[in-house]
Amino acid sequence: MAEIVRCNWSLGKEPLLAEYHDVEWGVPEHDDAKLFAKLILDGAQAGLSWVTILKKREGYLKAFHNFDAEKIARYGKRDFDRLMNDAGIIRNKLKIESAISNAKAYLALKERGESFDEFLWQFVDGKTILNKWKTGKQIPAETKESEAMSKALKAKGFRFVGPTIVYAFMQAVGMVNDHTIDCFRYEQCLKQTKKRSK
Repeated sequence: MAEIVRCNWSLGKEPLLAEYHDVEWGVPEHDDAKLFAKLILDGAQAGLSWVTILKKREGYLKAFHNFDAEKIARYGKRDFDRLMNDAGIIRNKLKIESAISNAKAYLALKERGESFDEFLWQFVDGKTILNKWKTGKQIPAETKESEAMSKALKAKGFRFVGPTIVYAFMQAVGMVNDHTIDCFRYEQCLKQTKKRSK
């Protein structure tokens, strides 16, 4: 039986990474609430490894009321103090503050009648960019699309949305297919992309 080939970053001693790679990473996401939740988690990752966030994802779900933006936007000092003392999340003052302000920015966008999905996917013309990387070393840390999205998000009041964070987000939610072409998930994500566009 042939050995399954995966992207290099998912290999190693952390089964959580392989599971995330095999099931979630690169799958096109169009649900507003799920896109908001993922953006918060990618912001929390800044300066850290993704596996650190994966290990704390359940903690984040519990601490941030399942990423309910309306509840997060109403957080006051008591909630902030609670979060700063919660070992289940990254206890970083600026990251916690940004999650709260991002919830407010997200709700403001929705109140204007804008779809978060449409707002974000416009930067890739509504469809997945199909890259054909042979090795992980070819994959950029940011692109002109992530720079444009970062600038637009900041203009809407979002924080922790620099071009590198945004590009990691774009990879995760399937705006780009950055699985290497030898990875078994490349074709699977390609099929999911085509299925969505029909």
